Amino acid sequence: MNWLAVLLGAAVGAPLRYLTDLALRARRGSAFPWGTFAVNVAGSFVLGLVAGTTTARAHLLLGTGLCGALTTYSTFSYETLKLYEDGAKRLAVLNVAGSLAAGLGAVWLGVEAAAGLR
Repeated sequence: MNWLAVLLGAAVGAPLRYLTDLALRARRGSAFPWGTFAVNVAGSFVLGLVAGTTTARAHLLLGTGLCGALTTYSTFSYETLKLYEDGAKRLAVLNVAGSLAAGLGAVWLGVEAAAGLR
């Protein structure tokens, strides 16, 4: 039944990613991929929280399922390449550096928050 936990998490994560991207595109309307940036940072934080737990079911549901469907390395890569090809080289570099820094910071904060909850 482990697959069911992954399936349930993914059933929430994928639509959440899509809706977040739609909402941020409507609000921001810029060339920068704010939706992908936001879900990747949020997913990093949640994964940090999950890493601090010991429940195998939580890892499957939230880590593999939710975060796996919510975050997206492939879209990040494509959007960064597209920015570069469209001449927005600074935005492409900012996307890579910002995503890396924010993602690492978010996962660290998640781990620390989980440790504080124990």
